[in-house]
Amino acid sequence: MMRFKEQEKEAKKEAFRKYLESCGALDCLTKVLVALYEQNDKPSSALEFIQQKLGGPSVSDYEKLQAEKSDLQIKYNELFAKHQETLRELDGVKSLHSRNSSKDDEDREAIEDEHTALVAPPHH
Repeated sequence: MMRFKEQEKEAKKEAFRKYLESCGALDCLTKVLVALYEQNDKPSSALEFIQQKLGGPSVSDYEKLQAEKSDLQIKYNELFAKHQETLRELDGVKSLHSRNSSKDDEDREAIEDEHTALVAPPHH
């Protein structure tokens, strides 16, 4: 029973190794590790060296990007709030315009009624 589990475990490891090899990951990682090994002056951070060689940002670049993202989020939030405020103001102007148009229509109708009453001959 124990022997079967060991064989199953080894088969999974082999399948994973083949997967890494077939997609080029094993070769890529090997090249990066060889480059690190061949460095005369070893970098202070092996992990950062590996990340850079794999195309990732350095820690300082990552921190700069995080700060920039944070600043942009703040700016976005401010602009969005201003946009919402502008929309509320626009709705207020539209509402006021609508009320004034209705009042103008009522005034116009009252003047027309008064004019009609003055011009029309009286009914006997």
